Amino acid sequence: MQVHNFEKIWLGAAILLIVGFIATISYGTVGAGISMVDDSGGQISAQAVQNGNTGTQFDDPGVVQASEDRVVVYVVAQQFQFRPGSGDTPIRVPADTRVTFKVTSADVVHGFSIAETNINTMVIPGQVAEVTAVFDETGTYGLVCHEYCGAAHHTMGGSVEVVPKDQYEPQEVSN
Repeated sequence: MQVHNFEKIWLGAAILLIVGFIATISYGTVGAGISMVDDSGGQISAQAVQNGNTGTQFDDPGVVQASEDRVVVYVVAQQFQFRPGSGDTPIRVPADTRVTFKVTSADVVHGFSIAETNINTMVIPGQVAEVTAVFDETGTYGLVCHEYCGAAHHTMGGSVEVVPKDQYEPQEVSN
């Protein structure tokens, strides 16, 4: 059986594309440090989060100073707001500090994405999503829900304010 040169070229191009796609996916999962949502943040009762009686920091979400160079931000995503983060209560964190966001949902699946950063995770009722980052630059970053969560989904947004370390005043000190 004779294979024409034109068919050989297309066969070679198809094989190169397949190898390229596999290499891109491999690099994205191993090399770039991208990971899937997992249960490392733990589990929590979505009903208790909604009622505000979890017995955890999610009952009064906000920024907690864990150490001199680390803060933990507890956020509850709920139709159609982030607590804190939406409206008049932006999330305020210090620059050049390790910031861990612990996010859960009180009702439906939400998204948690901070613009101009690589912070992007799904927020699932009953799960605590945990994302850690260091903000090098001060300023205000947009906070958006990227998972459709209902009729007013387009209004669900907020902000994260990154301030210089010397201007940051911690809310509360954890034990």
